[in-house]
Amino acid sequence: MKKIYRFMAIASIVSLASCELDLYPETGYNEGNVQVDEETESQYTTKEDISGLVDAMYNSWLKSSVMQEGIFLDGMVYAECRADNAYGGNPGTGELMAIEANKQDGDNKNVKRDWNYYQEAVGYANQIVCNIDRIKETDPSMTEMQYKHWKSQGLCMKAYALYQMSLIWGDIPVQNSIPPAITAENVEEVYFEYYPPRTSKDDVYAQLIEELTWAAENGPDVNPSNKYLLSKAFARGMLAKVYAEKSAHQDWNKVAEQCEIVEGMGFTLCDDYGQMWAYDDSDAVRNTSESIFEITWTRSSGNWVWMMFHRNAYNPDDSYSWIKWITPSRDLIAAYEAEGDMERMNGCIVFDEAIWSNYYPGTEYAFMHKVPTNASSIILMRLGEIYLLHAEALAMTGDLAGATQYVNKIRERAGLKAVSAPSSQEAMIDVILHERRLELAFEGFRFWDLVRHGKAKEVHDAMSDPSSPRYDKYWQKRRPLTDDTILMPIPQKALENNPSLVQNPGY
Repeated sequence: MKKIYRFMAIASIVSLASCELDLYPETGYNEGNVQVDEETESQYTTKEDISGLVDAMYNSWLKSSVMQEGIFLDGMVYAECRADNAYGGNPGTGELMAIEANKQDGDNKNVKRDWNYYQEAVGYANQIVCNIDRIKETDPSMTEMQYKHWKSQGLCMKAYALYQMSLIWGDIPVQNSIPPAITAENVEEVYFEYYPPRTSKDDVYAQLIEELTWAAENGPDVNPSNKYLLSKAFARGMLAKVYAEKSAHQDWNKVAEQCEIVEGMGFTLCDDYGQMWAYDDSDAVRNTSESIFEITWTRSSGNWVWMMFHRNAYNPDDSYSWIKWITPSRDLIAAYEAEGDMERMNGCIVFDEAIWSNYYPGTEYAFMHKVPTNASSIILMRLGEIYLLHAEALAMTGDLAGATQYVNKIRERAGLKAVSAPSSQEAMIDVILHERRLELAFEGFRFWDLVRHGKAKEVHDAMSDPSSPRYDKYWQKRRPLTDDTILMPIPQKALENNPSLVQNPGY
């Protein structure tokens, strides 16, 4: 019984996020719709319980299909295909193609699953955060270090999920407690604890800043041999990202401050750009000096996300039996070629034959190459990103020379000529956005970078506009982007389950 507990209460939280629970009370409550454990959070009583919950958070969410299919694949569509870096998918992937074309709605199954997936992440994190203080008081064997490290990892996971949700949907419902198990007897009282109203983005960020600050001060140090750890470096990197986003809490001086702290934690740029995604006959490279947080696999416990993009690099004789997703755009390839940036292009893109002609008629087909094998890590934070975010912060505070120095650190590693400091802040931001595009392609940033600086509409619409010099006939015709449709629609099922929610404007 003691070993089963680790997942049972979590199920009581996350099952409601994904179940087809009818709207209460008009259509009634059906116990068969909700899987809950009748025991409450009090079933967790020891430090071993918390240790198990931490393991569940890492292994049942981060290493699962949730991360690979939902967060990584769909995250690439939101960030790369809504901008100018990649075509979306194949004719059989209607939901993905709809997002690329800005024609998504509340019934889009990918948007729905991502809403549920991020709520699951919050559920896993809450099981740690909401139980650990009580258990520390009752179990004297829990050391102060264990308490701080476990709690900080839960806070980091929760912050990551809520931050991503805020980018995608804006104001979001935030669950900060563990409601009791829902039953026919208590449904009227408990139901709405599972379905809170939306919290403003400003208030969400205020919470993230408070919790990430605690995690940054109390989390585990970076382990050079295991970057699959939500460390204090990750917490500070997340703090920098939160402070950079448009809100009442945007503070570019604090972005620079947090970036500088991360840079002082012992990370260094890899000598070669492609080293982070390299592999040989035995295994893929992981835990490089540049990596801050990555999800790691081995060949025996491998991921399957590589199948979304190309054949497994360990077995080049595999066939491309089905059309791939996140296909590099001609516009991105042209941007690399204009710079003579072959190192980064070859690190991001591999050209090979395909048995179809979607997007690239002929034999030379472009494939996304940042997860080339089943043993390749998914890197969620690295020093290259932090350097360019630091450059952005310096530019926004008027230090154009300092911003240029950070850009040139990145360009030097790519074997490119240094750039001179532009004469205006706007021009500096354009330089940084260009550099972020080439450096961070297919890592889930491009669209959100453009949104942050008010350039998303211009770039999004140009791709399918025949009058634009950037027009490419292989881009599907896009619905013009508006301030409203930058955000995704709230899934229809979430609206039905939660009467407190209102659909985002534009849908």
